[in-house]
Amino acid sequence: MEQFPRIAVASGKGGTGKTTVAVALALSLAPEIPVQLVDCDVEEPNAHIFLKPEITQREPAQLFVPQVDEGRCTYCGECARACRYGALAVIGKRIIFHEELCHGCGLCRMVCPEEAITEVPRTIGWIEAGEGKGVSFLRGVLNVGEAMATPVITQVKRRIDPNRLVILDAPPGTACPVIETIKGSDFALLVTEPTPFGLHDLRLAVGVVRALGVPFGVVINRSGEGDELIEDYCREEGIPILMRIPLSKEIAVAYSRGIPLPEAFPEWGERFRELFQRIRERPEVRQR
Repeated sequence: MEQFPRIAVASGKGGTGKTTVAVALALSLAPEIPVQLVDCDVEEPNAHIFLKPEITQREPAQLFVPQVDEGRCTYCGECARACRYGALAVIGKRIIFHEELCHGCGLCRMVCPEEAITEVPRTIGWIEAGEGKGVSFLRGVLNVGEAMATPVITQVKRRIDPNRLVILDAPPGTACPVIETIKGSDFALLVTEPTPFGLHDLRLAVGVVRALGVPFGVVINRSGEGDELIEDYCREEGIPILMRIPLSKEIAVAYSRGIPLPEAFPEWGERFRELFQRIRERPEVRQR
């Protein structure tokens, strides 16, 4: 069976064109190889706008949180002292549980001397799967008001199809959800724009992928005036620039209408296939 690298598409900030690149890469390769696009931006997923998938599977993303048997509890407070997130408090003969602070780590259950704590599931989001435009589609959707995206991303990644080329569309920024998305990937495409803000946040993203030990390259979106900002930085840091997408009114109009780049402009399909080939040929990239 043919092996493919797992590719994460990320950026240090929102609005750089990360989903544009992830969707275009998936659609360009799908006629030739089996592809799965995984939308890990669980707080605001939007890859479905371009793929228009038919969702055929839906299951809850859950955390296991403590449930206290007050018939066995002695209110010793060991659970509250152990909880580093402040989700539990013991006041006199009363136990207060803040479920929105609980990370589901299970430590409170482990330290309880009376074995009065069990764990029960709490739904914090949903995992959905289907297919659109010949691409296998998988995404997480965090419930409104929930604070923790990372557990949903972890559970989404457990459902990745190992027999496909996997493209992960990461959340914006460089916080824990991004790290969880990129972790375990074979290559990261960092999408940036040629502005001072774009350069600032690219530096942060580079720090993340280097800390994770993931090989990476850069895509400059809205390329044109100001490219030297990114070019000079990448040259100094030895970072390959693998693609440039020009600043174009026509591309922006297609995007605003939910039309993926290779559909609006078929010549871009070949350019994204060449991008994939350049990634695959890099000696530091592992093939699964």
